[in-house]
Amino acid sequence: MRDRRITVRMALLVPMLLGTFAGIWAQERNASSIAGSVASPAIPIVTFTLDFPISAPSHYSMRVAQDGKASYESMGKLTPEADGDPFLYSFIMSEANRTRIFELAEQAKFFDGNFDYKKGRLANTGKKVLAYEDGKVQHETVYNYSTNSAIQQLTTIFQNISATMEFARRVQYFHKYQPLAVEEELKRMEDMAKTHSLDEVQAVAPVLQEIAEDKAVLNVTRSRAVRLLGK
Repeated sequence: MRDRRITVRMALLVPMLLGTFAGIWAQERNASSIAGSVASPAIPIVTFTLDFPISAPSHYSMRVAQDGKASYESMGKLTPEADGDPFLYSFIMSEANRTRIFELAEQAKFFDGNFDYKKGRLANTGKKVLAYEDGKVQHETVYNYSTNSAIQQLTTIFQNISATMEFARRVQYFHKYQPLAVEEELKRMEDMAKTHSLDEVQAVAPVLQEIAEDKAVLNVTRSRAVRLLGK
């Protein structure tokens, strides 16, 4: 009889112990997970934004992470009759450009300060914002024009990439609605590529590939798309 009581008690005790150990293990695992997420640093990101109502596009913004993931968005009408829907494009930035961008950001103290030129009147070329964040610090600087070399170089890089993205936007639109206009766009794009006024042309390869493979497009236009793909 006594042995039976001991057996019953053990049968009741074992599930209780297992439940206690499981609870402790879950708490430790959860605490470890939280500690790991807190310790993991955020990926540094540089953002460039330009707002200039009288230009096309009137607004655009570009965001690039140190791992190369980048995105571009802009707003503006392509033609008077077109809708002003936003254009969104994601891509992987080349290693050379993303390395250069973060080097220049460091030279500019990660945009901690006022870099806008204030010593004389200058033509308005749009409100520009450069921003940096990495989970620990977050800075931004607003300017129209800057004499700081790093800021100037970053502005040129981002403006050249924007030019490439806007060509892709127009080519996509014209390919769908005004096929004959694609030739003029790709001619201009090719001319600007020759003068090094474009950046990240490889990022819009899918758009160019569509033109190169479309047999309904003029051969001369398809050839331009192929040459641009080669760049």
